[in-house]
Amino acid sequence: MKKQGVLNSDIATVLASLGHTDTIVISDCGLPVPDHVPKIDLALKKGQPRFTDTLEVVLSDMEVEHITLAEEIKTNNAEVQKEIFNQYSGEVDYVSHERFKELTQDAKVVIRTGEVTPFANVILRAGVIF
Repeated sequence: MKKQGVLNSDIATVLASLGHTDTIVISDCGLPVPDHVPKIDLALKKGQPRFTDTLEVVLSDMEVEHITLAEEIKTNNAEVQKEIFNQYSGEVDYVSHERFKELTQDAKVVIRTGEVTPFANVILRAGVIF
């Protein structure tokens, strides 16, 4: 039995297998997941688990060097954007939501939450631990 870190065995396995620059996605319940990308579905019901709760747990166990957000989060979900930056202070870029969905094609996994607010999605790029 794990004593600390991510307890979800599927997420723990993915995080342990990441290499530098690999990406994972944490998504709201509506983001389409490419057929070839594995999905870890945490959604229990509308709003649970929350996107930001899931992000907090993953960030506590993953070395992240960069995040990507959809440009639309700025005007459509400023509250979640603020919570993201309360948890993460590193490099960030913004792309259109359409481009964001294209970038999910290269992800190692999509972790789907029960979040129902718009554009509550992030791509996390793995960093290196020295």
